[in-house]
Amino acid sequence: MRRFDDEDLTGAEFRECDLSGARMVGVMMRDAEIDGMVTSLVVNGVEVMPYVEAELDRRHPVRLRMRSDLPGDLREAWRQLSDDWATTAERVRSMPENSEHRSVDGEWSMVETLRHLVFVHDSWFRRCVLGRTEPFTPMGLGPPLVMDHADSGLDPLARPSLDEVLAVRARQGAQVEAWLADVTPDQLARTAPVPDDDRWPPYAEGRTVRQCLGTVLNEEWAHHRFCARDLDRMS
Repeated sequence: MRRFDDEDLTGAEFRECDLSGARMVGVMMRDAEIDGMVTSLVVNGVEVMPYVEAELDRRHPVRLRMRSDLPGDLREAWRQLSDDWATTAERVRSMPENSEHRSVDGEWSMVETLRHLVFVHDSWFRRCVLGRTEPFTPMGLGPPLVMDHADSGLDPLARPSLDEVLAVRARQGAQVEAWLADVTPDQLARTAPVPDDDRWPPYAEGRTVRQCLGTVLNEEWAHHRFCARDLDRMS
């Protein structure tokens, strides 16, 4: 365990770090920001995550449908998420040229974010929900260990335009929509037909179809929030 005593971490940035079990005692935090998968956070003796989650639900009611096990709610959640992305695509077209390729504070640009969601679809929907084994879409953007895997199908040198990525996203979105149109609660509850190979994701075995779909929905929502945040900072 690493321990920091009397360290000045003013302005420090922790990116893609595992801080599970971290304790901060006697610290001073002003204007701090935490963004990530936080399941339990105690501040001055108070578990604050229920308040955070309730406020996020209030601001983004689609989250309630995303957590539902009812096919109708999931269909509506997908429709709302798709509409949000369509609105954001129109927004970036009205901004200064190449805004879709700009990075803010080292985060992914909008095009890079959309490329990551192409990869998420291939990983968690096409492979885990549908059980298919095709290589990933070349323009997809995944973790470095996947990007470096020679037979993944991903192209590390890909530099697609916004329109090119949106065209792929439209095809993928239509696939999800068609599947959701007929899915039943029983199908959602089944164990996901994850292919038995060494491709991403490595920790999906044993999950239900609903859980794998939930990963897709959560990624769509979270990355749209990040993208909208960064576009706001550009404005």
